[in-house]
Amino acid sequence: MTKEQVLHSLAVQTESKLLMVVIDGLGGLPVRGKTELEAAKISNLDRLASKSICGLIDPISYGITPGSGPSHLALFGYDPVRYEIGRGVMEALGIGLSLTKDDLTARGNFATIDGNGIIVDRRAGRISTEKNNEVCQFLQSKIREVNGIKVAIYPGKEHRFVIVFQGEGLKDDLTDADPQKDGKRAKETENLTEEAQRTAEIVNEYLRRATEALKPFHPANAVLLRGFSKIPDISSMSARFKLKPAAIATYPMYRGLARLVGMEILETGETLRDEVETLKKYYDRYDFFYIHFKKTDSAGEDGHFKMKVKALEEIDRVIPSLLKLKPDVLVVTGDHSTPALLKGHSWHPNPILLNSKYERLDRLRRFTERECQKGQLGRFPASEVLPLMLASGLKLKKFGA
Repeated sequence: MTKEQVLHSLAVQTESKLLMVVIDGLGGLPVRGKTELEAAKISNLDRLASKSICGLIDPISYGITPGSGPSHLALFGYDPVRYEIGRGVMEALGIGLSLTKDDLTARGNFATIDGNGIIVDRRAGRISTEKNNEVCQFLQSKIREVNGIKVAIYPGKEHRFVIVFQGEGLKDDLTDADPQKDGKRAKETENLTEEAQRTAEIVNEYLRRATEALKPFHPANAVLLRGFSKIPDISSMSARFKLKPAAIATYPMYRGLARLVGMEILETGETLRDEVETLKKYYDRYDFFYIHFKKTDSAGEDGHFKMKVKALEEIDRVIPSLLKLKPDVLVVTGDHSTPALLKGHSWHPNPILLNSKYERLDRLRRFTERECQKGQLGRFPASEVLPLMLASGLKLKKFGA
């Protein structure tokens, strides 16, 4: 009997409410002696940590830097190594697309390249969402098919978009067509298997035609594609854990991942307050809520230490509103670390607090990386978070006689 089968056999439906708050890119590294969490004035989170059990979580395993997809999947109780899900599928589902088994998706960035094909800014200066719409409409009018395969492009927020290649025989065994670093040459995709060679040729032909068409659209004069993927076979959280789950997130990728594991996607506004109000509005209808806060990750990726500190302080101000709902189990953690020092995701573990009347308290002074490493939970895999929440919500029966 596998661990997944054990959890499924033990799960029971109850009235208890579980709330998972994911602060994207939460963990950091010291700059002038302090991490972003240590520099931030987060009295509400600190107070909550003092009334919770705490620890550190690894999204995948020691030393492995995770993408947002696998790190979230782990938090939702799935093995992120077994269930490898491409970013393209998550983005596509996140903007509400209906996919078939023949569709190949990819997550795209508009980028800026110079005359030599070198990437100057892989986010095209974070162009406005309105400009993104304009560029996508233009590209769609110019490139509707490549070698008999239909191509559709869908705008996202700022520089992001989703592309879908529609046709039979497409494979997702492809490398990213994105070096993921400024200062490097824009690249084509490569097929990882012989069966994927035709697909790689189609994608690369699209890239060549798109780059030519976008010459007048500086700074959005190139496209980068990554996360080539097709829709996978994965069981829902309802089937696996007997939960009625809902997601509150503003960015398409996170909405897509939540939708993939069977969460109801709740429409919400753009601000943290909007997300909290959405939670209040639907609180009686579901027993598991995932609420996602993005600004910390964006600031970390841009290398803005002070901006990440401010984002943490903004999140701290909405914590009392969450506590007023009196969830039976409240978890606050991150999907991965995004230290401003590194300007990207990192392998460092994230702090976590779990608040429930059925847990022993650590009485820590602060919600920081160094304080949480003193907690009783210790350092453990992120895939164990949901089982802990289920247990604290009395949603698991006893195992064995």
